[in-house]
Amino acid sequence: MTKLKSTKLPLAASLIVASALFSVGCSNDNQVKAVDRTEEAAALARVKSLEAQAQALEDGMPEANSSFAPVGDGAASTASIKMPDESTIPDDELGAAIRRGLHLVNNTYTELPDNVGNRLNCTSCHLANGSEAYAAPWNGLTGIFPIYRSRGARVNSLQERINGCFERSMNGKALDPTSDDMNAILAYMGWLSQGIPAGVSPEGRGFVEVDTNLEPNPENGKQLFAEKCSVCHGDNGQGQFKEDGGYIYPAVAGPDSFNDGAGMARTYKAAAFIKGKMPFGQGNTLSDQEAVDIAAYFTHLDRPVKANKDKDWPKGGAPKDVRR
Repeated sequence: MTKLKSTKLPLAASLIVASALFSVGCSNDNQVKAVDRTEEAAALARVKSLEAQAQALEDGMPEANSSFAPVGDGAASTASIKMPDESTIPDDELGAAIRRGLHLVNNTYTELPDNVGNRLNCTSCHLANGSEAYAAPWNGLTGIFPIYRSRGARVNSLQERINGCFERSMNGKALDPTSDDMNAILAYMGWLSQGIPAGVSPEGRGFVEVDTNLEPNPENGKQLFAEKCSVCHGDNGQGQFKEDGGYIYPAVAGPDSFNDGAGMARTYKAAAFIKGKMPFGQGNTLSDQEAVDIAAYFTHLDRPVKANKDKDWPKGGAPKDVRR
């Protein structure tokens, strides 16, 4: 009989490991075939895995991707924002929806022209397929929504939050919340959220913080934009586009950019994105003041106007950089 290290386990876990041990059985080296050895090795590996899980249960320290992971600060510290390995996408109908969602968020303008009023994609702002920390990642969102949002002074579903982006950042029209395309985006966000316990807001959600007490200097921002931003986004923020309609670098002003009701049209919100992620590949190289100045300049360049934005924050409490 193969011997395994004795481990003191809770009753339920002990029964699980015992059942796995029973399946291993005894072997005679002179009689066991190669295939039997392979099966025995696989069974032993399963037993070791079960032992590790059982010990984790006993210690109260489950792995980050365990369904037993706790909700709270401890869970948030282990929650990871990253792009999961695409090999974990199942080879079935759900997997097809996940892949469709991934395609949609990277090709929103060309795939959903009836809903996008400019030439942006979801990943124009939500970098790295929506899975980059401090670039408004989607990891964990399916376990956080529905939530109350003060902009509309009501509880929003995740579908409503997504449609807010279509109407503001995309300067377009809402998707049918029951459509296959909406469900594909939700499926993709759910796949990104694997291993993050429901109710946990992982470290890296949103943007980095900037000092909102700083006084913006748009004239200095104009000079900094010319020095650090225009090489990609163009002299007037108009972006650089390819012949097929897609962009090389997205527009941050003009008709092909987000409207003035979008979060990115707010000075301090845009500054937080700039501070953490811009210039591209050189995040956190600007000071808070430089980021605020750049944001104050380009967010007030000409862009589409959001209808009815005066109805935002109906119960008050609007941030001071909200466009009216």
